Amino acid sequence: MYVLGVDIGSTTAKAILMNEDGKIVARDLIPTGIWVDKAIESVRENVCRQAGIKPNNIDYCVSTGYGRLRVPYMDAQVTEITCHARGLHSVMPDVKTVIDIGGQDSKVISLDENGSILNFVMNDQCAAGTGRFIDVMSRIMDIPIEEVGDFALRGTEPAAISSVCTVFAESEVISKASSGVSPENIMAGIHLSIARRLKGLVGQHNVPPVAMTGGLAQNKGLVAALEKILNCKITVPDDPQIIGALGAAIIARERMMEE
Repeated sequence: MYVLGVDIGSTTAKAILMNEDGKIVARDLIPTGIWVDKAIESVRENVCRQAGIKPNNIDYCVSTGYGRLRVPYMDAQVTEITCHARGLHSVMPDVKTVIDIGGQDSKVISLDENGSILNFVMNDQCAAGTGRFIDVMSRIMDIPIEEVGDFALRGTEPAAISSVCTVFAESEVISKASSGVSPENIMAGIHLSIARRLKGLVGQHNVPPVAMTGGLAQNKGLVAALEKILNCKITVPDDPQIIGALGAAIIARERMMEE
């Protein structure tokens, strides 16, 4: 028996293939890009190739993420909130607060000791505080996206970035650069700006232990900025981007076993 969890995000498409024993036998992560349907097919094909099976050998599939309703081969679709909670609890059972920052939205999820969701809040109306904000700033600063976190960590006097709107922040960053502020200090200020934005989202849900998932969890500069603003330790699991797909695969296995 094989089950599949797919997480179709706005930036990346992820897939986890799991056997009946709950062991991960294959995983994949690719850019979603403009051709979402192609990415949806590619992640399934890639994990099947890794495992040496055919797509029709998959007994059950759960989809989640931004494009979950577009997955033609899914048996069920489940929200990102539920999948991230299940995935994170499976690898870090003690965590009580999950901060997930994706390409288009940010989520804070409160869990009980069993990994059940107590509460959650989302920011899906504005790019500030999401991966999109970092993407825009990296292009403006002409710094590769994978290096922005390191730049931020090297900043000794973070620039004051007061705008919470991506468009206005862009003008503010250009102005700072023109006035001679170093790229490191500008990036440090950008990351602190995101952390302050997320502090309002976290609110009273900041119950330790706290973990961070999503693509931006790999950004050490942002993790450090959040730890400073929230005044707490934040743990990042291995492969934080695949946590949603992992949760989807776990749910798929449970449902398949029930049936």
